Amino acid sequence: MSESFRMGELFSGPGGMALGARLAAQATEGVELLHAWANDYDLDTCRTYRRNILVPEYGEDAKVVDSSTELPVGGGGIVHQNVHDLDIDALGDIEGFAFGFPCNDYSLVGEWKGLAGTYGPLYSYGVKVLASKKPKWFVAENVSGLRGANEGRAFKQILEHLQRPDDGPGYTIVPHLYSFDDYGVPQRRQRIVIVGIREDIDVEFRVPSPEIYKDVDVTARTGITSPPIDRRAPNHEFTRQSKNVVDRLNHIYPGEHAFSPRVVKVLPKHLRIKTKTTISTIYKRLEPDKPAYTVTGAGGGGSHMYHWSASRALTNREKARLQSFPDDFIFEGLKDSVRKQVGMAVPVKGAEAIFTALFKSFARAPYPSIDPNIEVAKILSPGHLGQS
Repeated sequence: MSESFRMGELFSGPGGMALGARLAAQATEGVELLHAWANDYDLDTCRTYRRNILVPEYGEDAKVVDSSTELPVGGGGIVHQNVHDLDIDALGDIEGFAFGFPCNDYSLVGEWKGLAGTYGPLYSYGVKVLASKKPKWFVAENVSGLRGANEGRAFKQILEHLQRPDDGPGYTIVPHLYSFDDYGVPQRRQRIVIVGIREDIDVEFRVPSPEIYKDVDVTARTGITSPPIDRRAPNHEFTRQSKNVVDRLNHIYPGEHAFSPRVVKVLPKHLRIKTKTTISTIYKRLEPDKPAYTVTGAGGGGSHMYHWSASRALTNREKARLQSFPDDFIFEGLKDSVRKQVGMAVPVKGAEAIFTALFKSFARAPYPSIDPNIEVAKILSPGHLGQS
């Protein structure tokens, strides 16, 4: 059985989800994938998506447009527009849909406002796409903190709306908390991914087993150095570190940070961080023989991720390696913009593992699977609150 999917994306980011889906489709016999349209509010991000995702499929005719009414009729465009202003009905028809709705209000390192925050309700635009376009499947991604936001009410509401979009078809949903280092990504990054298949389609998605990735070397050392990065590689600009930063890093051991007890004992007073709170990622060095800690897209001094032996911050290309982007994936924009894009992206190999399972499900091809670690029935049962 052959399947052809046109895929749309909201909150697309630079293209981690899209590239993972493309690689999965290429590796699955009988499945074709076309990236029909996408949307993101950041212009550099849109340009990155165009360059790496759309141009390979549509050539230089691929466009970044300012509204969905300007999208090319046959596909091949990304809309640079705030989702609040997006004309969803004007977007083209699709069979597949992906959206990594903003995580700011669900992250455990933020204020955890959930649905009461600025970003918390943005998932609803994905629900509107489901109701309007009625795709055969969708893939939604967010941080692990989503489960506990608003004492569990946010997650329950989101699952209800994804399962039963207003005026739309019903979906069978499979949420699961993935640890992407179990799926070939050289980084500890836990994310909730919800896969939905339209109820009238006789296809069952199962969570892919990490067993087939058990022999993949996901250490930070291998991720960054194998193969070596060409010094002239794009997005590989080195940060010029101040003397104080270099001196501070010289007192920090791999896997430790500026507030580690052993470091504080040896750190000269003028190099200590004087704050009321201690944050475990400030001036934290990688442990070369373990997966990296989570790559982020923002933060002030000391939050850039630091090499295990060289006294410097990682380059954006090294961080992109930890997010499993290939070196020929070029990010548009200045260094700070690229940092944000890399940190906000879905790891390519993590997305590829999930889409491979999804596409094999449609192709009726066997694959090893595990039970989901989030129970939909339990969460949606009357009176249930809190984490599953």
